[in-house]
Amino acid sequence: MRRFTRNFFLGKVGIGSEHPISVQSMCNTKTADTASTLKQICTLAEHGCDIIRVSADSPEDCQALGGICRRSPIPVIADIQFSGESALGAIRSGVAGIRVNPGIISDPDLIGSIAAAAKAAGTVIRVGANAGSLKPHEVNSRIQMGMEKDDALADALCGAVLKQCAELEKHGVTNIKAALKSSNIQVTLQAYRKFAAITDYPLHLGLTEAGTPRTGEIKSAVCIGTLLNAGIGDTVRVSLTADPVQEVDAALKILEACGMRHNQVEIISCPTCGRTEIDLIGLAEKVENMVKQIQRAGQNICWRKIAVMGCPVNGPGEARDADIGIAGSRNGQLIIFRKGEVIGAYSETEGFERFSRMISE
Repeated sequence: MRRFTRNFFLGKVGIGSEHPISVQSMCNTKTADTASTLKQICTLAEHGCDIIRVSADSPEDCQALGGICRRSPIPVIADIQFSGESALGAIRSGVAGIRVNPGIISDPDLIGSIAAAAKAAGTVIRVGANAGSLKPHEVNSRIQMGMEKDDALADALCGAVLKQCAELEKHGVTNIKAALKSSNIQVTLQAYRKFAAITDYPLHLGLTEAGTPRTGEIKSAVCIGTLLNAGIGDTVRVSLTADPVQEVDAALKILEACGMRHNQVEIISCPTCGRTEIDLIGLAEKVENMVKQIQRAGQNICWRKIAVMGCPVNGPGEARDADIGIAGSRNGQLIIFRKGEVIGAYSETEGFERFSRMISE
């Protein structure tokens, strides 16, 4: 069961418990470089990104935002880190939302000006706090009261976000979503659980500074997946030191694994063992790449579950619930099967070609 939240729209994307969980990423281009930024946004949208965030740290960035917003295929959020004036400029440019960090923008008068502008323009505000942007006294005071460090960090994150949300509400802003991130999984889980229990704000999930793809995807899957399976979360970003496309792919995989998205093709494959007489690793990668190419070409794939197995034992047997599958056999042959029924055995080249045609058709 999804946690109940307030609901609203960020551009054309519904946010909250009445809407599907959406995937977000962030451009790594210079926002002022409109052409490069729009090109990356379009690429990310093609890969399944629902919402895009761009940095807005200068007058040049804010000036470019108007054209970006008008031509972007998905809603644009301006990420504000250093300047309240940038927040006001981004709102005037027509962004669907802005992200403000209470650890950096905390002046009540400035928050009031941002709130008034956002309310007038219908701009969604995400209050996004990171553990690294908390003031030392916010954490130390809690430790002095007897809290463990992780507990103090989680509690301080909640406190910072609650305070800024209250300031915004005081000025009549209600379209607010929140994020409480740390690079520590346990701190992040504690913060989100605590905040989710006492508010109805939609929550943007993520583990900040998760790292490179190999470790970052695992850490993010553990953290985000734990929250999603508890019904917590309304938008998701997997923060990786990598091409933003990998963030989107990882987020979609996490949502699919948690049963939150069913429009993705699930590819299952078995581990290698002594019975394997084919290049199973290479075959699984070829099938995965082939599926991605078909999808990027704009074609729909009717098969929901595709199996790539190493031998006949794991092929039509253990993977009989797959819609379609391919498995290795003796002498390097490939078996194609559908719902556990063998269609035929072929040479490696012919087998893969037949399998590719069946997937694309």
